[in-house]
Amino acid sequence: MNKAVLTLDVQDFINKNLNTNAAKIALAKSPFHEVSSAELAAQIRAKKKSEKKLPTWFNTPCIFYPATLSIEQTSSEITARYKASIVPGDTLIDITGGFGVDAYYFAAQNKEVVHCEINKALSAIAQHNAQELQACNIVFLNKDGIEFVKQENAHWNTIYVDPARRGSTGKVFRLADCTPNIPEHLESLFAKTNRIILKTSPLLDIDAGLKELNYVKEIHVISIKNECKELLWIMEPGFSGDLKITATTLNNQTKSFSFYKKDLKHLSSFAEKIVYGLFLYEPDAAILKAGVQDSIASLYHLNKLNTNTQLFISKDIETDFPGRIFEIIKVMDTKEVKKKMNLQGNVVVRNYPAQAEELIKKYAIKPAKEQFLIFCKNSDEKNIVIEAKIIQYY
Repeated sequence: MNKAVLTLDVQDFINKNLNTNAAKIALAKSPFHEVSSAELAAQIRAKKKSEKKLPTWFNTPCIFYPATLSIEQTSSEITARYKASIVPGDTLIDITGGFGVDAYYFAAQNKEVVHCEINKALSAIAQHNAQELQACNIVFLNKDGIEFVKQENAHWNTIYVDPARRGSTGKVFRLADCTPNIPEHLESLFAKTNRIILKTSPLLDIDAGLKELNYVKEIHVISIKNECKELLWIMEPGFSGDLKITATTLNNQTKSFSFYKKDLKHLSSFAEKIVYGLFLYEPDAAILKAGVQDSIASLYHLNKLNTNTQLFISKDIETDFPGRIFEIIKVMDTKEVKKKMNLQGNVVVRNYPAQAEELIKKYAIKPAKEQFLIFCKNSDEKNIVIEAKIIQYY
């Protein structure tokens, strides 16, 4: 960590060049003796990436930024704030501390937070930034978090861990393939805490995760703007009750729904008619990932479009619904679509034998702002196209 980066002149240069091509700065001669052009470019790239994801850091003077990969991998402030809201207590240890965003928000809800980070440079950066952010109740340790917990004669209310996937780029992975390997160390961690909170990518299959873990009490599925961001697995040693699943959408309004696994519903009521004036509901990505879409539909008295089409119909508008709501304008079969000229709309495909790109090309569909063309199947297994206007995005 080059502290010369934090001088006023260098910080002023970084702030004035946030919209400058960082590659050009990296190739140009540095105007500073103690800071290289590569360092300037790296700070500019990372700070720019933080503007929307980490506004508190972005707007705080003299923040030192790590490599952009660390910014990409860290929690956003929105999700970190949510995590902190579900783990109040006295003591928490983050054994994969990273850039320190989660630790900062945990510190607002806990008396003491320990931040363990094995990377020396990243640990120093997180510690410096915590001082700038006036987070005084975080202890920073440049240590392997797993080994520290095992060796320390201490007990924490919560152990938090965010393992990294090891060299896996596919959509399927196991917790045992991550670093640290949490299933391997669970029993050692349980000996030192009342609660483990594990953050994983939403790519992890929930049933597969449950097979690798023990004593899972709750699973939280978090999304922002219909994009699933995180899964949180809350484990308590010895827990043997029913699993609680919570799906939360973090947009302008937070919408959170919890169900016990034994109470999850499976809809058998289907929409017999899909006509002008009815409303079509598309559950948020968090709802679908959590597998609670039928329970949500039951809560709002919605009828399903098709067994395998996760769309629902109602004559009423329920703005508390977590997901998109459309007003149906027209329902067409594929023959009618072929005859239509100047088709316009954003194409959505659900349980339909073609991809969106194919349909756009096939029917020469032009984009539109609020108009949608939803290609799907009805309850009779017929391919249909619903022309609709969006009235709620999230």
